[in-house]
Amino acid sequence: MIVCYARGGGLGHLTRVRAYLHTVHADEPATILSTSPFTADPRVLGPHRLLPAAALPGLRPATLVVDAFPAGPDGELRARSVPAGTRTVHLARLLRWDAYQRILPPDPIRFDEVRTLEPLSEAHAAFLGPGEPLALTDPPASGAGLPGIPGGSWLIVHSGPATEINDLIGYARDCAEAEGRRPRLVLVAPSRPPDLAEDVSHVDPYPAWPLFASADRVISAAGFNIVRQMAPWRSKHRMLPFPRRWDDQFTRAARARRDGSGH
Repeated sequence: MIVCYARGGGLGHLTRVRAYLHTVHADEPATILSTSPFTADPRVLGPHRLLPAAALPGLRPATLVVDAFPAGPDGELRARSVPAGTRTVHLARLLRWDAYQRILPPDPIRFDEVRTLEPLSEAHAAFLGPGEPLALTDPPASGAGLPGIPGGSWLIVHSGPATEINDLIGYARDCAEAEGRRPRLVLVAPSRPPDLAEDVSHVDPYPAWPLFASADRVISAAGFNIVRQMAPWRSKHRMLPFPRRWDDQFTRAARARRDGSGH
């Protein structure tokens, strides 16, 4: 049995774990441990079953996959958290390591396998030990239910909160003004904010990435998944990084802008 510890309130952990299970395990059904509200949407989990993160002590997985945070988001995972005989895998992405390392337990998990999904800081990489890069591929998306997006549209892609969605809409308007454009704005989000401007339409596809190729621009934060998914179209990606407790969106956005022509 594969168990994925993907504790976190956002959509990113779930999207990343699903891509990992597709890339490495050919979508073999797994158990995902999460408390994210987005697990209520059956499109998000796909063939995998959900249990609360607190269920880990009662499970006997063959493989335990820990996403993003080597000790969990609150330092709750430690060596003694791992059931006997379990092989451990860590999916490592960029963290604000100077801050995160302060919550590491005295007996951290020493992972049997570390898969690095993007370059880490030197201190972060040194803590984890040798790792093997992994390029993720998302599961194929069904065309059924995929909304039609008018030509020339600019997509604002974000799962929330509403305050950040409003910031991204404002950023999209600023970018359009700077380019002398008046595009159609389309918000791609799980729910429609109650104060959404009348000139911004709303769609709720999952996954969203099949829409990216046909959009004129994609405006988003600088989370791991959207930056990864937009790599083939970096020149039309506009990123507004947000502060996060552990994720370093500012470094990720700077790297993407340096390595491509995104803004």
